[in-house]
Amino acid sequence: MGRAPFPGGAAAYGRDMRDDSRLPTSPGFWRSPLRGPWFTSVLGLVLLAGITVLFVTGLVSYAAYNPDLSPVNDKTPDKGILGFYLFAWPTRPYWLYRLNQGVHVTLGITLVPVLLAKLWSVVPKLFTLPPARSLAHALERISLLMLVGGALFEFTTGILNVQLDYVFPGSFYPLHFYGAWVFFAAFVAHAVLKTPAAVRNVRRLREEREPGPSQASAPADAASRELVSPRPDPATVSRRGALWFVGGGSLLLFATTAGQSFDGFPRRTALLAPHGGTDPGSGPNGFQINKTAAYAGITAAETDEDAWRLVVTGPTGTLRLSREQLLELPLHSSALPIACVEGWSTSDQWWRGVRLRDLAALVGYDGDPPDVFVESLQRRGAFRHAALRANQVADPRSLLALYVNGEPLTPDHGHPARVIVPAAPGVLNTKWVARMTFGETR
Repeated sequence: MGRAPFPGGAAAYGRDMRDDSRLPTSPGFWRSPLRGPWFTSVLGLVLLAGITVLFVTGLVSYAAYNPDLSPVNDKTPDKGILGFYLFAWPTRPYWLYRLNQGVHVTLGITLVPVLLAKLWSVVPKLFTLPPARSLAHALERISLLMLVGGALFEFTTGILNVQLDYVFPGSFYPLHFYGAWVFFAAFVAHAVLKTPAAVRNVRRLREEREPGPSQASAPADAASRELVSPRPDPATVSRRGALWFVGGGSLLLFATTAGQSFDGFPRRTALLAPHGGTDPGSGPNGFQINKTAAYAGITAAETDEDAWRLVVTGPTGTLRLSREQLLELPLHSSALPIACVEGWSTSDQWWRGVRLRDLAALVGYDGDPPDVFVESLQRRGAFRHAALRANQVADPRSLLALYVNGEPLTPDHGHPARVIVPAAPGVLNTKWVARMTFGETR
C-alpha cells in the first residue's frame, strides 16, 4: 500500500542539513574567524580555575551555617552524602566568612563575561550532525548539555539571589546547592576530557604567529574542526583583542561589585550589588542593614524598655532580664564585621554587650557552655530562629550586643539587643533577640 523509503534518504537529508549554510547545523553558518582552539582553550582554562574556586567557596559558605547542628540552620534538608565534608564552623579568623563569601559572589559575577564568551565560542558544537556518532559521542553530548545548562542555572540563580530577586520556583538554598553538585560533576568530567587538549592548544598556538584577517589557525583535532569556520568572514578584531574585550568586561563587573565589601566611597561604586547604592545614614549606626525593623514587622511597643524582656533558659531555670538588668552585668567589647550571603559586608564595628558564655553561666553552665537556640521578636521569615554551636558561644568575642560604636543599637540594627559572633554569616547574628535557650538547638 505504501512506497518503500528511498534508500539512503535519511543520510542524504542529513548531508543536506550539514551542507546548507543557511542552517546552524552547517559549519558554513558560523562565519566568525574568532572561533578556534586557542580562543576556546584560553577561556576554558580561566573557567577551570575560576569555577573550581567558586565551587569550593560555595561549599564552605554552606558549612558556615552549621547545618548539621539544627534544622533551623539547614535550608537544604535531605542532603545525605552530599554533606560529607561538613565540619564545626570555627570562629577564627573572625573575618573568615567575610572573605569567603566576598570572593564567592564577586568572582561569580566577574566570570560572567568569560562564561558567555566560552559558550559563544563552542555554540557550533551544539548543532553538530549527526547528534551522536557513537555511544561515547552521545555521552559526551549529554554531558555537554548538562554542563551548559548547569552553568547557566547556577550563575543565573546566584546573581538573582545577590540582587534579592527570588523569581525562581522554590527556595534558593536547595536549588543552588543541588544544582552546584550536578553542574560540578559535569564540569569535572568535561575538564578531565578537555583540559589536556586545551593546554596543548595554548602551548602550540602560543608559538605560532596569530593568523591574519583571512586565515584561521590549523585545528588540532576533529573537535577543533567543529569550531573553525571553513569560510570565515574578514576579521575585524584579533583573537587576542577579543580576549582583552572579555577581560575588560570582567574587570568592569569586578569594579562595580567588589565595593560592596567596604564602607564609605568604595560601596558607592558597587552599582551591581543590592546594597551598593543604599545609604545607611551617618553616625555610629551608619553601616549597612540587611533587614530593617519595618520589614521584619518589629514595632516600637514590643521593643520598649518597659515591655521588652530577654528570656534566658538553662538547667537551673529561666530568667527574664530587662535591658537595664543586662547593663548591670559585666560588659565587654568586640570589633567584628557583618557579612551576608549576598556578598556584602561591613568593616569592623565596635560592639559592646554581655558575653554569651556569661549568659550561659547565669542559668547553670559554669564550665564550658553548650549550644544555644536563639529566637527573635520577628514572627515570620527565614532565620528568625538560629542555633549557635558551643564553640561560638564560648568565644569571648561573642556578645549579646547592646551598643555599637559607642551608641545604643538603632531599631534597624536590632535594638534592644542582638547577637554578634565572629566569622558567622550575618543571618546567624540574630537581631531583636527575645529568647535564648542554652543546651537546646531544636
